[in-house]
Parts: sequence; structure tokens; C-alpha cells
Amino acid sequence: MVKRRDKHNYYLDIAETVLERGTCLRRNFGAIIVKNDEIIATGYSGAPRRRKNCLDLGYCRREQLGVPRGERYELCRSVHAEANCIISASRMSMLGGVMYLVGRDMKTNTVVEDASSCAMCKRLIINAGIDKLVIRNAPDKYTVVEVQSWVDQDDSLTDTLGY
Repeated sequence: MVKRRDKHNYYLDIAETVLERGTCLRRNFGAIIVKNDEIIATGYSGAPRRRKNCLDLGYCRREQLGVPRGERYELCRSVHAEANCIISASRMSMLGGVMYLVGRDMKTNTVVEDASSCAMCKRLIINAGIDKLVIRNAPDKYTVVEVQSWVDQDDSLTDTLGY
């Protein structure tokens, strides 16, 4: 008998396909927002529309400067996958939704095991009215984050490892 894919991994698989459009040379992320089993929006990490991206330029400014992961995002050319996903949907359609997030390290071609949203993306996710964030840790493993926990722990919106 064929085992059916569980819903979280099904949507994470779709988010992983979305990250294939990413243009970051360090880590590409894909995000989708789902509500009532309907995909509301997708987003991937990449430069703002009509601007050159790192893939086309052939270099990452943060990497050139030796900036560690989770620091100095203002130097990055990319808009994060979560932000691109959110700006592609209306707030009404996102209220109570679930965001699925998958990251891939471009040097090792492996899933980013300890991925988390940066402080700015957490703020956007809260304001979008999204209830849960499901993050892929391994091909079949994931973490479910209740967005309300970020609200309850108000000082938690400092940058962590993020991208």
C-alpha cells in the first residue's frame, strides 16, 4: 500500500520547489501561505524586481565582507522569501493562515536545518495575521511555530540566526 504524504510535508515540498527561483548565492528560501487548504501566495529570496541579483552579479556582498549568518541584512540585495510571499497576498486572505518555509544552503545543496525567520520577517508575519509557521528541518521533518508565541515573548524579535 502506498503511504500518502502528510499535509505539512506536502506544502513544504511545494515551498521547496518555490525556492528554486531564488537568486541568493548563500541560502535560498521558499515560502508559501496556505489557508483552508488553498495556496494564497508564494515567495522566494531574491533582489527586488528590476534590480540585479547576486546570481547575475556573480557575488554576494555579505560573503565578500565575511558577514556571519544572521547579521547585517541591510547589506543583502535580497528580499526574504517570507516578505515576498506576504506582499503577494491581501491581508484578509492571510488571516489565520499557515506559512511554510524551506531553506537550502547553496554550497552544500542541503536543507538549512536550523532555519528561522529574521526579526523583520517575524514582524511581517505577525502583522499579516498568519497563525503558524512550519519550517522544514530535514526532508521529512519540520518544526511548527505558533506565531502568537512571538507576540507573547515581545522581546524575542531580535535577530537570531535567520538567513
